[in-house]
Amino acid sequence: DGQQSQGYRWPYGPTALIAPFNFPLEIPVLQLMGALYMGNHVTLKCASMTSMVMEEWLRLMHKVGAPPTDVNMIHCGGKVAETLLIEGRPRVTLFTGSSVVAERLASVTAGRIKIEDAGFDWKILGPVRNIVSQLEHIAWTCDQDAYAHTGQKCSAQSILFAHHDWDNAGLFDKMGEIARERSLSNLTIGPVLSHTTADIQNHQEKLLKIPGAKVLFGGKPLTGHTIPECYGAYEPTAVFVPLEELVKPENFGVCTKEIFGPFQVCTAWKSDQLKLVLDATERMSAHLTAAVISDDP
Repeated sequence: DGQQSQGYRWPYGPTALIAPFNFPLEIPVLQLMGALYMGNHVTLKCASMTSMVMEEWLRLMHKVGAPPTDVNMIHCGGKVAETLLIEGRPRVTLFTGSSVVAERLASVTAGRIKIEDAGFDWKILGPVRNIVSQLEHIAWTCDQDAYAHTGQKCSAQSILFAHHDWDNAGLFDKMGEIARERSLSNLTIGPVLSHTTADIQNHQEKLLKIPGAKVLFGGKPLTGHTIPECYGAYEPTAVFVPLEELVKPENFGVCTKEIFGPFQVCTAWKSDQLKLVLDATERMSAHLTAAVISDDP
């Protein structure tokens, strides 16, 4: 209730679609089919590590009668795809992926591109009456926002600013209890495709060098698996950094570095520190999603 989504699709003609690895079916299928319904001819390039998913989808479309000439699919790396966009000059390109690549493609396509890029997404928990009655649900929601899909969503919760009332009520402990229920065996945690285990450990070590920083829960590689070393295998992790340290220029960069996996930074704030919290959110560059939970208008 209270939500509405509207999509507008247009017949551009020759178009290109560049899709990410983390939703290898949902994102490209939604975008591809909408483009085809409008009569566009689509050149499709998916992330190399998961592009076989959309190849099978196209084979299914051909099996049920879709014209095989309506979609060109190319398996290639980023440099080849960029050359294709420059020389092929599609009327419009739809890109989902990192902000670095998005900015480059916006330049080489002279703006003929629609972008959904990275998000370092924050959540603010403000003062709330009857915290005890809401604690379980808010902790569960924070777990889902940070660690569902192994944190590999551009909308995943990356940093949590919790009012001290939540900290005192045991929010971080409750989040840890829920996170520890995740495992490979029940498929509630999985491989991290864009970071190795060493990448995540190195980032965690940098955070822990900040005065007062500590691991709230997680913080260790997964064990008892056969995940290749080129991927990450890490426990759902939260690292606490004191707000006064987090906002310092020498610490802010590492505290707001996006780890596209089951990893978040947490901090706590008092009512007289609200301006510090708001200033911190404005200093972050990768805005995509956000959340505020509070009874205080």
